[in-house]
Amino acid sequence: MATDLIEVDFDQPAPQALARAGAVIRSGGIVAIPTDALYVLVADPFNLHAVAKVYQAKGRENQRSLPLLVSDMMMAEEFAVELTTRFYLLARKFWPGPLTLIIQASARVPLKVTGNTGRLALRQPRSGVPKGLLDWLGQPLIATSANLSGLPTCRTGIEVFGTMDGRIDLVLDGGGCTEIGSTTLDITEPNWRVIKQGAIDEKEIAECLQGS
Repeated sequence: MATDLIEVDFDQPAPQALARAGAVIRSGGIVAIPTDALYVLVADPFNLHAVAKVYQAKGRENQRSLPLLVSDMMMAEEFAVELTTRFYLLARKFWPGPLTLIIQASARVPLKVTGNTGRLALRQPRSGVPKGLLDWLGQPLIATSANLSGLPTCRTGIEVFGTMDGRIDLVLDGGGCTEIGSTTLDITEPNWRVIKQGAIDEKEIAECLQGS
């Protein structure tokens, strides 16, 4: 496939660019976008053909789940079996922002998206491009790191284009992402644990959850 590239404003992307990206996603394509936690590949989690294309584009193992971006806590509630007090404490403090929360997925989420684990990683972004796309589409988006599996995540649109050219449909180039990435936290067990350290420190999480 031929990969296109469109330059966008990181904070205020043009409606035409969002519409173009939204149309690609609705047709089952993959788009790379900048977020407050590096560049990610976004696609429709309810289109199993698109889900398979994401795994193929990254060379990602099928048993590894694909994270989702949501527009708010209400959208998160639609795709969880049950959200705990721990979830709401963390989401109210750190969302929108670079904290990814692993929860038990509801039956609305295709099992393939969860890597057949039944668990799902959710995050609410705070930057303009993903927020605009979520609003335009009115649904969650697959949002997995823009890289080939095992290699570093791309920090610029040009780097994404060079790495993923021919593997994805479109790159929205919003310049460079300066953040260090999202912290991923598993809250499905009685004892929460940090799966991947990112912008939010474990101490901040512990302080938020103290006494919960």
